[in-house]
Parts: sequence; structure tokens; C-alpha cells
Amino acid sequence: MDSSIGSQKLKSESNIITLNVGGELFQTTRQTLTLAGPNSFLSTISSSDSNSDVPFIDRDPQLFALILSLLRTGNLPSKSKNFDLQDLISESQFYGIEPILRNSLSNPSQFNPLTLQKSLILPLNGRDISSAISTTSFGSVHVAHGSKITSFDWSLTKKSTVLTEFVAVDSLLALSHDVAAVGATDFSGLQIIDLEQGFVRERLNWENSTRSTSNVQAIGSSDDYLFTSFESSRRNSNAIVVYDILGDFKPVFEIARNEIYGAEFDCSTIPATKLSWVSSYNLLMASGSHSGPTGVFGSIKLWDIRSGNVVWEMKENVDCFADIAVSSSLSCMFKVGINSGEVFFLDLRKLSPESEWDCFGNRTKLINKKKEGLGCKVECYGSNAFVSKDGELELWSEVVLSSSSSRSGENVVDDRGVFKRTIMGKAKDSGGNKITNLRFGGNKMFVTRKNEQIVEVWQGLT
Repeated sequence: MDSSIGSQKLKSESNIITLNVGGELFQTTRQTLTLAGPNSFLSTISSSDSNSDVPFIDRDPQLFALILSLLRTGNLPSKSKNFDLQDLISESQFYGIEPILRNSLSNPSQFNPLTLQKSLILPLNGRDISSAISTTSFGSVHVAHGSKITSFDWSLTKKSTVLTEFVAVDSLLALSHDVAAVGATDFSGLQIIDLEQGFVRERLNWENSTRSTSNVQAIGSSDDYLFTSFESSRRNSNAIVVYDILGDFKPVFEIARNEIYGAEFDCSTIPATKLSWVSSYNLLMASGSHSGPTGVFGSIKLWDIRSGNVVWEMKENVDCFADIAVSSSLSCMFKVGINSGEVFFLDLRKLSPESEWDCFGNRTKLINKKKEGLGCKVECYGSNAFVSKDGELELWSEVVLSSSSSRSGENVVDDRGVFKRTIMGKAKDSGGNKITNLRFGGNKMFVTRKNEQIVEVWQGLT
């Protein structure tokens, strides 16, 4: 035999690992086991120099077959649906590959908005209804209800509740699976709370010129910064403070500072009640509105946080937004008109001082003052916009431009293509209760409704 062929055969054989799991033999390669990660139990076996003895693992062989398939392909086989999810999680934790299992089951790439259906109900303890919710990228969710925050892990099988110092939580932002930024409109300061241990890590305050307490109006974040909109308790000053997430939440600088003196109040000085980071442009969107005797008016601004300058601003006084959202992937902004209840679109690629909203619905409704959009919500996830109207839910998706200018349920917007509307959830399916919060994480959508102590989980069909 050729010596080179013989050495290759020996090398190939030495690369094969045989395992005895619960009395059943499995064969795989060292490379496959290495995919489990350097700190996993399986990686320890793969690095062993001895191949004379077959390692025995006292675990369920059927579950190990699924674990091995997950390592080989990055996905669980279809037969895994016959097993309890908690059993799979326990096995993944034993072998040290829970992050791989989590990524497989909660990958945002598996999010299909067209197949979303209500699949699970998460109950909240007590009688308080949800006031705010926030999610992580892999699908865990934190829910504020009354003075409490209840957290569900990425698998939604484990639940924990902590009591905050707030009477009621109005702003909530998940910074990780176990840490959240929390604020209230009637309680001073922003708190960074450890949700696993139930203690306050940091208390952050804004020093306003009147030296009065400062309450949180909105929270947002990028990869590097935490943004918090503060308003003084006297309501005569406000600002957005930028904190360094990676530097123990040290304040870096502030933007959008307003000092209000009597009649000088206008829509430009309204505190931001929604903050969204537009990653594709490295800009911060800040919006806020105010209801007065002549109607609702508001302001939308895009801030360059590096210079602290406003790069674009729109003042709203006709059919002001009930809610507004920005999509980085679509490079556009959506709003729901508070008077008309219609959905509007603004192309971020073509922003100018003269920019105007494109209406997806009936423009003749713009003149009514019935506030049909009051309480409506709009959120963007991926390349889609989701709009709640009372108990119903609409999906607006961009599709390939057709030769015709318009079809039923579709709206052509210049050269962008067609935005198509799909009705997802109807009021009759949920007793008619209005949607109060809409959030997304991993491959899931989370919905809360008025006067309900539950969270709906929507997932796509597979």
C-alpha cells in the first residue's frame, strides 16, 4: 500500500468519533463536535487524543440524535416537533449548545409576516394591564404591568416577575435578556434594572435648569448608545440625553434641549415621546405631539448625534401622526394620521424641507376631525410595516413594481414599487379589544390589548 494513502486513511479514521449515548452508538466527526463551541461538553470530547475507548454519555439517545443533527445542519430536523421543547432546552443546556438551539428556533430570518397566526397566550400575574413591552433580538420579552415587570425567556417557557420602584412603568427598553431601561412620566429618573436579581444597577437623572425632577418620556438605543427623552416635572424644559451603553451608562452629551418660557411654546419644543435609531443613516428619529384647543400638532426630527444638529424636521399641524415608525431596511418612514386613520409613507432617500407624506388611503378623509386614528400603532420589522387599527392589524409590504399603476389593496410610490396591504388580525377574533402595544423579536410578534392581562404571541406557520 502506498504510504501516503495509508496515512490519509489513518487520518480519516482518527477524525471519526464514536459515542455511546444511553446505550446507543453514534458516529460523527471531530469537526462536527467542535461546532458545539470551545466551552461545551461535546467540544471536550472532540479534543481528546484517545480514540480507543468509546465515551459513554448517560443521556436520552433520541434527544441526542436531534442535538447531533442540529450541529450538522444548524437546524433541528422535522421530527423534533414530536418532542417537548423544554426537554430539548434541557439537553442543549447539558451539552452546552443552548445558543445554537436558540438561534435555530428564534432566527429573525425565519420571520414570515404573511403566515403569522396567534399561537400562544402569555398570562400576567395580578390585575394590572400591560403598559409597555420590549423584546430582544432572539425573542425574549419583558412586559410592564402596574409596578411590576414580567419577563419571559426566548423559549417563552420560563417566567419571572420583579417589583420596581415605580407606581406604573411607561417606558421600557430591553438592553439584554436580563437588563432593561425603565422610566415613568410621574416618577423621576431613568433606572437600569437587573431583571434576574431584581435590583437597580444604575439611577440616571437629567439636571434641568429649574433643578426640578425630570421624568422619562421615551427611551431608544443603538449598538453604542442609550437615548432618553427627559422632561422637567414643571414641564418647562426637556432634552434627549445620550448615554454610553458600553461605558457603564456614563452620559456622553445631550441634544434637543428646550427651555420654554410662557408663550414661546410651539411644536418644535415638544418633548420626544418616541425615539428610534435609523441605523442605515446613523440618525436618531425623535417625535412628539401635543393636543391643544385647535387640534393635535407635533414635530418629527432626525438628529445627527455626532454633531448634535437637526438634519431634517417636519412640523405637523394637519392630520398629525397618531404614531410613527422608521424602517432602516426600507429607508422610509410610516405614520398613521390621527384624524383620518390612514397610513402615510415618506421616502428617506428623498428628504427635503418640502417633503410631504404620500397617503396610502383616501385623501378626502384628511379634512375630517373625528380622530379615527387615535390610539393606532405602527411598527416596522424587517421590510414590513404593521399598523393596528382598534382590534385589527394591517401588514404593509413592498413588492416588485408592476406595470399597472394601482391595484386593489396596493399603492405605487414613485419608483419604489408597490406597497400591498394584508389584513392579518380582525377585531372579531379577539373580542374587539384595541391593540395597545406591538413589538417584534426573533421570529415572533407580541401583541397586548386594552383591559387584558395577557400577551399574545404570533408566529409563522412552518
